[in-house]
Amino acid sequence: MSQRTTFHADTPLQALLVEQALLLAQQLQASADAAPDGQVLARVEALAVPAARELARKAVQATLQAQAEQTEKKGRRAEAVAVDAASGTKGMPHATS
Repeated sequence: MSQRTTFHADTPLQALLVEQALLLAQQLQASADAAPDGQVLARVEALAVPAARELARKAVQATLQAQAEQTEKKGRRAEAVAVDAASGTKGMPHATS
């Protein structure tokens, strides 16, 4: 009997982590099912430890990339506002006589 659960990810980072965690869970279960008696722990641990490190690496990388993109967007907006303020326009066209 299989249980179905629906997950909702609010960000691409969350979606990545949920997807990767589900994949890891499937791999761990398959490894445990295929392991001979007396070797289940060793086989599952041998898969889990490097996979968990890789998942953590991907999470850090995706987090830093998203943060860099947000900072870049904020920097561009702040720069555009600073240019408008320096020119005195604040989004309004220059008056001509």
